[in-house]
Amino acid sequence: MITGIDCSKDYFDIAVLKEGKSAFKGRFTNNLKGFKDMLPHILDTHVAMEATGPYYFQLARFLYDSGIRVSVVNPLVIRRFAQMRMSRAKTDKKDAMVIAEFAQMTSPRLWEPPTAAIQSIRNLETYLEGLKQRRHMLSSQLHAFEAAGTIDKLLYNEIKEEVESHDKRIKEKERQIDGLIKQHYEEMAGNIRSIPGIGPRSVSMLIIATDGFSMFENYKQVISYFGLAPRIYESGTSVKGKGHICKMGMGQVRKVLYMAATSAIRCNKACKDLYERLRDKGKPYRVALIAAVNKLIKQVFAIAKSGEPYKAQFG
Repeated sequence: MITGIDCSKDYFDIAVLKEGKSAFKGRFTNNLKGFKDMLPHILDTHVAMEATGPYYFQLARFLYDSGIRVSVVNPLVIRRFAQMRMSRAKTDKKDAMVIAEFAQMTSPRLWEPPTAAIQSIRNLETYLEGLKQRRHMLSSQLHAFEAAGTIDKLLYNEIKEEVESHDKRIKEKERQIDGLIKQHYEEMAGNIRSIPGIGPRSVSMLIIATDGFSMFENYKQVISYFGLAPRIYESGTSVKGKGHICKMGMGQVRKVLYMAATSAIRCNKACKDLYERLRDKGKPYRVALIAAVNKLIKQVFAIAKSGEPYKAQFG
């Protein structure tokens, strides 16, 4: 039997398939009580759900701890599957059924929760990003007051002290993250860091986003997971659209990778050659840059899996 689950903030819908036919449908609250109420309906099934932000994780963890086989699938894959099936209805109950049908057809790999180290680093990264955003807001506010010439000394000092406090906390969290990476992934981090264009921030984000690359079997899966796979709209000769990347991924990781690629097209031969070749063909800057990002991911994946530092052949 197969169970598809569609999660949202307050509740989740489930659809159970038995021998290809609907055996049960239901809605439960997205909390421990709902998890327990749902459990009798899904025993001896393979459960599949989407990686929907923070809403799926506690349920996936509950299922895993309960001995239920569970798979967590990229939402983009489910979306493409629904499009392939020409499914136009968009409801939570319908989504749960689509997920179940996808799992029945593809038997997605089983999910395991991230290690305690990865979860700790992810939490720190999330908090760090919030600190940086708040620091940026305060700094912009201070500059605006200064430009207008309307701020008094007392308020100026208060905001400046708060900015400095954020700077200290940001540095402290970055040290904590670096320490955890070094403690648990020192060799992998060192090898990835040897790739021209990859800096400490990129190393950290790549390792924690992929659970030390244990979640993937090839680099194309990583590209898709980050939402960097090209998407082209083209039909015959009459309908042609611009190529775009699929943005159903992790925005913060993409930002860091764009910065890394900007450096790589100057100092990483494989990325530089690819970028220049595409630009010479008239491709827009952003298209060429994304191609360099994907080349960089290919290199990183090869390095992470090989356990060896960068060599030119990894290009």
